[in-house]
Amino acid sequence: MANHELRVIVAGAGLGGLTLALCLARAGFAVQVLEQASALGEVGAGVQISANGARVLHLLGLAPALDAVAFRPERGEMRHWHSGETLLTRPLGETSVERFGYPYYHLHRADLHRILTDALTHIAPQAVRLRARLVDLEHQADRVSVVLEDGERLEADIVVGCDGIHSRVRERLFGADAPRFTGCVAWRATVPTASLPAGHVRPVASNWLGRGGHFVHYYLRRGALVNCVGVIERDEWLAESWSSPGTREGFLTDFQGWHEDLQVLIRAVVQCFRWGLFDRDPMPRWSQGRVTLLGDACHPMLPFMAQGAVMAIEDAYTLCRCLQANDEPEAALARYESLRRERTARVQQMSRDNIEFFHNPDVDDLVERLTGHRDAHLWLYGHDVSAVQFSAT
Repeated sequence: MANHELRVIVAGAGLGGLTLALCLARAGFAVQVLEQASALGEVGAGVQISANGARVLHLLGLAPALDAVAFRPERGEMRHWHSGETLLTRPLGETSVERFGYPYYHLHRADLHRILTDALTHIAPQAVRLRARLVDLEHQADRVSVVLEDGERLEADIVVGCDGIHSRVRERLFGADAPRFTGCVAWRATVPTASLPAGHVRPVASNWLGRGGHFVHYYLRRGALVNCVGVIERDEWLAESWSSPGTREGFLTDFQGWHEDLQVLIRAVVQCFRWGLFDRDPMPRWSQGRVTLLGDACHPMLPFMAQGAVMAIEDAYTLCRCLQANDEPEAALARYESLRRERTARVQQMSRDNIEFFHNPDVDDLVERLTGHRDAHLWLYGHDVSAVQFSAT
């Protein structure tokens, strides 16, 4: 069978699953996305797409749609939680384009999700199937059977689990393994810019380093909204869900004593949510037979490098190119893993390490650590996911 005739089932219509489906559809594969929800959509939060992720989205022809809704920050800043002192800056804006060839975007997750959905349905109108919850997999010699919750069976040549940190596909391949609570809880909210004093928020990606916490904010929707993420350390997460509604009063209490600029932001919050932050150790393998994993299903990322969505986007492009370049599906999946496991494991560890870094702003070696943090971003953003050998031989 020629690889362009492969039938691929993608489990999960999040950012990673939709990016993969779009890559596959553009390459001529028969792709179906199974999504258990009754409607497509994403949570109302921000996402940062650095140049290494923007490269893929531009290769997919999405630059005009992104530019219509995104905000491009001038720079990244790290500031002191109490004094407001700027501790470090790194240029973004035009510097990102000049240095890496692509911009740095701040996007509303719902906007990016819609852009990917529109691009996919334009090519393959029936690609996404809603209310389709995968519950089991059966491996055959030359195909995979997917069993849905209602008992229906579907067949594919390849199945990709893009179903997040609680991945059912991962569980069916490698057994149940509960994610680890990291000791951090994130407050998330978006604030209309019009509700804030004029010029209150700088046109940058701001990260305030604090004692036992940090606070990130940046513009969305070309400056119409401000995305706010406040992370605080906690001993346990007691909510039944990994996210739950919060209150403005609780948000203010957790950041009492922090700089007044942040108090103004939190007081403007109307609706907010609390998220328990979980992750897993890097996996030694992602694939079994003709089934593999992508994004948070195999390498859940803490948000402390702003690379969770970007790593899934890189995964998607790489997997599609590997399927194009290798005649045997198993060889394609093996090559995909070999290209992605080390990089994603390193980013997972960098994200974990940033908990201690972001939550200790007064240590003696702060300047040295800030310089190392800047160097890490150069390694991340300069990666060209298209400039590798995708064939196994």
